[in-house]
Amino acid sequence: MSEIFAALAVLFTPQCLLFCFLGCFIGLVLGAIPGLSGGMALTIMLPLSFGMDSNIAIAMLISVWIGSCSGGFIGSVLLGIPGTASSMATCYDGFAMTKKGEVTRALSIGTVSNFLGTVPSIIIAMVACPIISAFALKMGPWEYFALSLMAITLVISLSKGNILKGFIGAGLGLLATQVGNAPISSTPRFTFGSYNLTGGFNMIAVIVGLFAGAMIMMDYAKGSTGASGTFNGKIGKFVFPGKDFAKNVINVIRSFLIGLGIGFLPGLGAALSNIVSYAMAKNGSKHPEEFGNGCPDGIIAPEVANNASIGGAIIPMVSLGIPGDGTTALLLGGLIIHGIEAGPLLQKNHPIFVNMIFLAAVLGAIFALVVEIAGIRYFPLLLKAPYHYLYPAILVVSLVSAYVNANNMFSMYVLLGFALLGIWMNYAGIPATPFVLSYVLGSNLESYFRKAVSYSRGNFTTFFTRPVSCILLVITILAVVYPIVKEQLAKRKSN
Repeated sequence: MSEIFAALAVLFTPQCLLFCFLGCFIGLVLGAIPGLSGGMALTIMLPLSFGMDSNIAIAMLISVWIGSCSGGFIGSVLLGIPGTASSMATCYDGFAMTKKGEVTRALSIGTVSNFLGTVPSIIIAMVACPIISAFALKMGPWEYFALSLMAITLVISLSKGNILKGFIGAGLGLLATQVGNAPISSTPRFTFGSYNLTGGFNMIAVIVGLFAGAMIMMDYAKGSTGASGTFNGKIGKFVFPGKDFAKNVINVIRSFLIGLGIGFLPGLGAALSNIVSYAMAKNGSKHPEEFGNGCPDGIIAPEVANNASIGGAIIPMVSLGIPGDGTTALLLGGLIIHGIEAGPLLQKNHPIFVNMIFLAAVLGAIFALVVEIAGIRYFPLLLKAPYHYLYPAILVVSLVSAYVNANNMFSMYVLLGFALLGIWMNYAGIPATPFVLSYVLGSNLESYFRKAVSYSRGNFTTFFTRPVSCILLVITILAVVYPIVKEQLAKRKSN
């Protein structure tokens, strides 16, 4: 308990509370605007946090994440366009309720659902992380290598369309980590005699360039000016939807468990939990014919699930140092930038900091609830923000932050280079999430592999003779083989 009170003392300072609120508000705004996302919000705020105190910076980034995940449903309800991928299924009944004139009720249901999904999942994460960390301390480099490889492979196996393109994205991310001095041996690689490349590519420049830079350039080229739709209705004051939730107790519990479980598995995340929970709610409903026509159950299920996945994703990030999805990969990058190594030892060596992370997430959920209740009438204004004002500001902040972070012009060139790479990847259909995940985990992956081979004196069979490592590697192989086999069986069946 003393550690929790110490974490509260760190969190409840005027400066930290202010930045947490600002982070939550910015995340909510960017999450609500279609085309932007939680990843974009974190990408913008990550470099701005570099000069801050580590506690305040991480608390702010956590609040940005919570706010963006909570705000995604606003575009779904008002325009039928999800603000983030984690609110796709919310469009079906949220926008239908708006067309029926029940927009205030739909927004009120979504607001409460977000809070009910986030806070309990964070409490569960607080309990689960010490247990998982204690178990993880008994693992060696063999298990950590297999775990990191499994996380990357699971993300690749979920790549839409062509699994080969997922491998290409992950391969490019691993290739980017090879630039600079090698771990353990410190041998220079791909530096070409340049002093600027000895430390590898600046993480902020890579992430900001790949996400913000590429997206802004592509949208500008396509002529995007704002959200493709406008809301002209009237929104009343927030009304607590007690009756709707009283009828959906089982739906809430089921959706919460789905979101928590899917969030815990690497590579799945909030977007999948949003869709799966909606499908489960419809299949388990006594009135499935109402879904898609403005049914409150169809808002509660996906919004509880996508926010419950937050707690699920925090567990492997904090206890194992493995990000659950692209957004938590950005958060893990934030920890690395501030000199904090997530993993089993984090819980043991910095218990106050870990508790501060969890409490910052709860605080972010409370701030999101307050902002959404107080500002419910002003939600349409968020969707009218013209992109020709937003994008130049984001681009300038990105370039300045890349320069300030590394204190040289080379990092700005790196940002622009990875922006061009992001554009090429988009046109080639190569997903960015495997790239980011493999880039964040790449150095550790190589380090664990080298240590394992060194400890076993070049005996590669130890990866399979150790039970946990063997199981993780088998899952890795199945994650690659199963989609290919499934596709071939489907072709045979159709023929």
